[in-house]
Amino acid sequence: MQAYLQTDPQYVIGKSAIEWVMERYQITTHKESGIRNNPNDWAKEVGNPRYILDLQLSIINVSMQTVEIVDGLPGVRWE
Repeated sequence: MQAYLQTDPQYVIGKSAIEWVMERYQITTHKESGIRNNPNDWAKEVGNPRYILDLQLSIINVSMQTVEIVDGLPGVRWE
């Protein structure tokens, strides 16, 4: 994870993928109904309490591989 955090964010448009997931997977309470949404509860229900961590690790892996692939592409010469 440390390597990911040190990766140049040159390919980020708006929020990084990891920031997007962290934002979406927060515990929230709907103001009007009082219904609490806890992604950890869903992860436990499906028998994978590591779901959010595994998702983050997958995103980090894909992001790092994408940067390596893009950096390895030949330059484009526009005329």
